[in-house]
This record gives sequence, C-alpha cells and structure tokens, in this order.
Amino acid sequence: MTATFALPVPSTSGSLEQYIQAVNSVPMLTAEEETELATRFHGSNDLEAAKKLVLSHLRVVVSIARGYNGYGLQQADLIQEGNIGLMKAVKRFQPDRGVRLFSFAVHWIKAEIHEFILRNWRLVRIATTKPQRKLFFNLRSMKQGFSALSDKEAQRIADDLGVKREEVLEMETRLTGQDIALVADEGDDEGFAPIDWLADNDSEPTRQIEKRAFDHLQTAGLEHALSSLDARSRRIIEARWLADDGGATLHELAAEFGVSAERIRQIEAKALGKMKTALQPA
Repeated sequence: MTATFALPVPSTSGSLEQYIQAVNSVPMLTAEEETELATRFHGSNDLEAAKKLVLSHLRVVVSIARGYNGYGLQQADLIQEGNIGLMKAVKRFQPDRGVRLFSFAVHWIKAEIHEFILRNWRLVRIATTKPQRKLFFNLRSMKQGFSALSDKEAQRIADDLGVKREEVLEMETRLTGQDIALVADEGDDEGFAPIDWLADNDSEPTRQIEKRAFDHLQTAGLEHALSSLDARSRRIIEARWLADDGGATLHELAAEFGVSAERIRQIEAKALGKMKTALQPA
C-alpha cells in the first residue's frame, strides 16, 4: 500500500509549516465514511479509499509527533515515522470492531515514533529493557514540577513502572543534565575550567603511533565494508550515516529510488548487517 500512492511529505528544508497547514486543511471523516472507505479497501483493494483514510488522519500524526519534541530529533523525521505507523494502522483497521480509526491508529503511530527515537537518540541506548524504555518515555510526565526528584518521589515512580529507584534517578540525571564548558570563558583569569585538571595522555608518542594505526584501520575497514554493498545500498548508507549535512531522511531516499520509506529502511537494516559482518575480524 505505501509504495502505490504518494503522500505529502514533511521536509526539514523550511516547508514543514506548509505541510502542517496542508494536512490540517483535510477534513476528518465521519464514522460512516470511515466504515465505507475501509470496506472498499479491504473488500476490493481500493487504494484510493486507503489514501483518503490516511490523508484524513495525517493531522493526528502531527499532533502526536509534537509530544516528542524534547528528544533532539527533527520534527519532520518524527512525522515521517508516525506516517508509516498510520499507514500500518490503516492496513489493519477493521471498522466492524466498533473502534474509530483515530483511536486504533494512536498505538501504531506512537510505536513507530518510539522505535525511531530508540534507534537514533544517543542517550536512549541505555534503555535496553521494556521497563527502562517505559521509564524513558514516561519520566517527564510523571515528575511533579521541575525540581529534582526526592527519594520518595523516585521510589513511587520506580514502583509504578517496575524499575529500581536508582534507575529512575540515573535516567533523570541523563535527561536533565546540562553540558559543562570544558574551557573557561575569555577574560576569566581567576577560575579553573575542567580542562585545567585533565592530563593530555594522547600526546605521548606511543599513543600517537597507535592512534594513527587505528585511524588507518578504521578508514580501510569502513571502505572494505562499503565495498561489500551493491550500489543502491551503498548510496543509502552514505546518505543516511556518512553525509556531512546531517543525513537524508527515509522519505527523501524513497523519492529518489521510487520505493516506499519502509523499503528504504529494510535495505538500510540489511546493509548495516552486511557491513557489521564485513568489519568482523577473520
């Protein structure tokens, strides 16, 4: 379904607001219209009916994606991932169960956005278990106020989410921690900055030799891994992970190759697995 018709795609190049205005102008469907369109889609594979179901709920994706602004990722990427979840929901939607598409799609939209955040946000990599992921996505809303958690409040959250109190406190530190300047401000002649307490061990000659050898191996290893890919896979990996401008989005590459964003993600995952194998020592 996703590869057969085109949807308006949010962009990071300045037209995101235009996209939001466009999707908000599409009227929501009545329950009767939803049932009729879903019946046409599932009964006769009417893709035009599926498209109308998706288009009428793109505003829902925008609304949900806005709730994840605090994770440092592009709003356009969050919306794109949510749109994939919406299309998955439309494919599985059964109106005879008495549930509106809006309610049914929320789970699929959030699940797709959660997966994207877990893959791409560096701090989330500590959330490796289901309770930790639940803690990550719920801690902000469960805190009362902006002050640091008390032991009692941390214990309450830990009990509610099935994790340890120490894990709650560690996650709060990671989510609320701020960067500290390594070098003192210009003109500050009296204070000390963290750099003043650090020893420059990397300047030691043997470490310099080791570093140059390691850098060479890394460069050669990466080139070897890339050479194991076909042209399309290599283009996707280079555009997504090695570009200096922050990388291309799934939908940008989908438009380039004329396939769905989901297909681009599948190719990307397979290519990364192949590169991982190529980088392993013989």
